[in-house]
Amino acid sequence: MKIWHKHYLILVILSIIWGSSFILMKRSLESFTALEVASLRIFIAFVSLLPFVFNDFSKLRKSQIVPLIIVGFLGNAVPAFLFALSQEVLNSSFVGTLNSLTPIFTLLFGWFFFGNDFSLSKFYGVLIGLFGSILLFLSGSSMQSDISFPVFYVIIATMCYAISINVIREKLDKLPSIAITSISFLFIGPIAGIFVGNIDLISILNTESGFVSFNYIVVLSLVCTSFPVILFNILVKKTSSVFASSVTYLIPVVAIFWGMLDNELIKFSHFLSMAIILLGIYIVNDKK
Repeated sequence: MKIWHKHYLILVILSIIWGSSFILMKRSLESFTALEVASLRIFIAFVSLLPFVFNDFSKLRKSQIVPLIIVGFLGNAVPAFLFALSQEVLNSSFVGTLNSLTPIFTLLFGWFFFGNDFSLSKFYGVLIGLFGSILLFLSGSSMQSDISFPVFYVIIATMCYAISINVIREKLDKLPSIAITSISFLFIGPIAGIFVGNIDLISILNTESGFVSFNYIVVLSLVCTSFPVILFNILVKKTSSVFASSVTYLIPVVAIFWGMLDNELIKFSHFLSMAIILLGIYIVNDKK
């Protein structure tokens, strides 16, 4: 298999986008609460996907409604709130590293609840990638010193992602990826809109910091939510749930490159960690 296969390219694009989302979320929280950031993020993404909903409804079957509701809430809404809450306390790099638990939960949940074959090669690949991600975090210059309750927010969010990924793979494989995204947001967008209606948005936007933070939320919604979720759903359907979830291993790598742009020191251990992560991802996707 060629290393620059299109699925690997999608994986890299997603890692760049979602790796940047943690920075955007942190900036958004400077003027908005976690509840407000998550609500606005979901609602704006929902509105941007509305043009696709009417066309996609014609492809919908009754049996797909419950899976789409699960994807909407567990794959998008709940993690959006939990990640925003966690970043009020935790470092972005630490949250990104904890997010690397997603592939192992995806593998285990697929085995326990969806009857997927338990592949030792995938298991080893997941563990190698997780080890590389943790090593990359430990190689960083700034450590998360306060390991507090919000850690569990991130762990629960990764479990929600794992369930959603398996549901997409096992229950929604016949539905186009853009339909999965637009219709699943249809179930959560109006609820987020109720929360948005209670935000004193005008007062916040009248301040310079509030206006800047709102722009970060818009980018977070359109660039880091609507479009990449469609790409991710394509990846889940075309490859495997475990391979698609391994995008979380590359997110800490993106954080390192953000650090390079900010003149942070890059060590040999960083490159070693990246090599281990890539090895893990390759093993996960190796058909042999």
